[in-house]
Amino acid sequence: MSYIMVATCMFGLEKQLGEELDALGVRRLDTMDGRVTFEGSEEDLVRANLCLRCAERVFIRVGYFPAASFAELFDGTKALPWADWIGVDDAFPVKGHSIRSKLTSIPDCQSIVKKAVVEKLKLAYRTDWFRETGVKYQIEFFIFKDMASVMIDTSGTALHKRGYRPVAGAAPLRETLAAAIALTARPREDILFWDPFCGSGTIAIEAALIATNRAPGLGRGFAAEDFPQFPAALWKRIREERQSLILTDSHFEAYASDIDEGILDVTYENALRAGVEPHLNIFQADARSIKRLDRRGTVVCNPPYGERMGERDEIERLYQQLGPVFRALYPWQVYVLTSCDRFDRLYGQRPDHVRRLYNGMLPCFLYEYFKPLDVQPDKSGSNGGGKAHYAGKGTPAPGKKPDRNRTL
Repeated sequence: MSYIMVATCMFGLEKQLGEELDALGVRRLDTMDGRVTFEGSEEDLVRANLCLRCAERVFIRVGYFPAASFAELFDGTKALPWADWIGVDDAFPVKGHSIRSKLTSIPDCQSIVKKAVVEKLKLAYRTDWFRETGVKYQIEFFIFKDMASVMIDTSGTALHKRGYRPVAGAAPLRETLAAAIALTARPREDILFWDPFCGSGTIAIEAALIATNRAPGLGRGFAAEDFPQFPAALWKRIREERQSLILTDSHFEAYASDIDEGILDVTYENALRAGVEPHLNIFQADARSIKRLDRRGTVVCNPPYGERMGERDEIERLYQQLGPVFRALYPWQVYVLTSCDRFDRLYGQRPDHVRRLYNGMLPCFLYEYFKPLDVQPDKSGSNGGGKAHYAGKGTPAPGKKPDRNRTL
């Protein structure tokens, strides 16, 4: 059976999400800010939930119709085949959004959609009372330019919650955004991937998941696993399929370092839960002292933003100090995500490319550096600097000795 589905994402990730859907072999129908509509089968829905790295949720679109008035919203919703999805005892809460449309009151739209679904189910089940104690079918409407998409959420918990990060640092980066940044940097076996502001390790972990072809959703569950339309055998088969595609012999290596040694136990435990700990070299280091190793490498990081007034001067000094350190890493590539729109002036070099992204609702910029401009590259081939020196594959450098026998 074929379904129309909608994958949502944070603003700025639509292109990468579309490319992911292309790789899954589904047919893209439409792309707009924050969402990509596509067509696929039951298997494609399961794979989308398990495999999409940049998506926040995957919906089944039950209907799409004009909704310039409450009457149109009610009639369009009631006309949909709700009994094909929702059983007589099942729960069906409603939420949604309306953008650039005549219907601006979200509570009123919620009430209208709920009432329309109830009226349709009354006809199907010949009852006036619904207990809503069974399977939960989260209904979501999205009204844009007076056209309504009415959908069922198949993901449940947002997809950026992979399950490996129950505890994060003080300023957590969404896993979906970290994956998008890592995809931009193209993690490869022959290139060292280094995050010198690793925090709880999200960027390095997502890079390792990509490099080893490990589906990001293998360690979590999804709302549609409770839907009888998608039997347990289907989920089991697709999970086994994705498990078999993991590159267990990959030599990919990522450095995950941070000046705060206290966060590194969290980094290690997250990597262990994600199944990529052998690919991460976790250690304490000051990003302002790192030096290029005698191998190809890429630096990808999300340094502190300094959003609070008292921190701004300190963060700007940090950005100024990073400039000469990171430029000396050439020919390594450098990717820096920050909310500072004048980072390049503080850093002292124009980026080769800038992408506008969002971390939640916070606008950010991904500054990408490929070529030397202000400073000649360091040709010494220095093997590390400060405490950030090579400590062996999957082994923390001196100063970081996590308990690898810990039970999580």
